[in-house]
Amino acid sequence: MPDVVRTRHGATVLMCSPDGPPVVDEQSAVDLIATLWGQDVQWLALPLPRLGEDFLVLRTRVAGTVVQKLQQYGFKVAVVGDITEQVAASTALRDFVRESNSGRQLWFVADEAELDARLAAA
Repeated sequence: MPDVVRTRHGATVLMCSPDGPPVVDEQSAVDLIATLWGQDVQWLALPLPRLGEDFLVLRTRVAGTVVQKLQQYGFKVAVVGDITEQVAASTALRDFVRESNSGRQLWFVADEAELDARLAAA
């Protein structure tokens, strides 16, 4: 299934396919951005399988590097997938997710329905 741009609750969102190229470092984030050149996309919905195992391990700094690069180019990011176990196992990740979800640039949502609810409320 390819990546698809959709309008959801007034926001243009790139719904990334779970089986697309992994976004695991700064270069792969730039590669994803390059595919969007000329499109009016505000949000990137990135499913967990697309992000790799190190994304939720904060000490690897993968999450910070990837999200920072995407945000430098003006994209907001929604990480889509169930991270209940990872959050329960890491106080740092729990705090990062809570702080991110209180903002407007990076959200962690369990599924597309939660993403839709957040976009509708924004």
